Amino acid sequence: MSASHPDHSHALPRRGLYLITPDDPETTRLLARVAAVLPQAALLQYRNKQADAVLRGEQARALLATCRERGVPLVINDDWQLAAEIGADGAHLGEDDGGLERAREVLGPRAILGASCYDRLDRAESAARAGASYLAFGAFFPSNTKPGARRADPSLLRASAHLGLPRVAIGGITPDNSPALVAAGAEYIAVVSGVFDAPDPVEAARAYRKVFEQAGG
Repeated sequence: MSASHPDHSHALPRRGLYLITPDDPETTRLLARVAAVLPQAALLQYRNKQADAVLRGEQARALLATCRERGVPLVINDDWQLAAEIGADGAHLGEDDGGLERAREVLGPRAILGASCYDRLDRAESAARAGASYLAFGAFFPSNTKPGARRADPSLLRASAHLGLPRVAIGGITPDNSPALVAAGAEYIAVVSGVFDAPDPVEAARAYRKVFEQAGG
């Protein structure tokens, strides 16, 4: 970590499966789906693009309680204000979700603050300067969750290593195509449908976790 980039990554687990919740309007069902696979996860991100503010608050609080029980950090997608309000472990911001600097200021130095960098190294450099804890790149493969997502090349993972922050790979990633991304430097593999739409979500989550075990971590 260079002197110009304070280390905000210390709250993160070392590496592993980064689970992102599916859009599910039924909070009880969502909790059951998450609880089944959470033991395989290093991180959980709450993401629900369809929910209104009331449902988002309800689901985020319920998930936070579950995550606390399991010792898995909870990150809130798009909304650092909600993360601050409920005392979540952090937030993940895309390019239209407000400034990382302001989020870092409010959430504090120990919060996990992720930044979507898509296919851009310059955005990763800016995010590192602004106080990001990790840098997310992708989509690396065609994604059912975001069919029109910009495509990133695995070389980005190597090119961003000098920033000294953990890197997250996302977008159409399966247990079969993830080893190459881990080898290129991804500390986390972020997945929605690869786990939650699988015939056996628990077995799918285990398969992703096994990728890291086989890679030596």
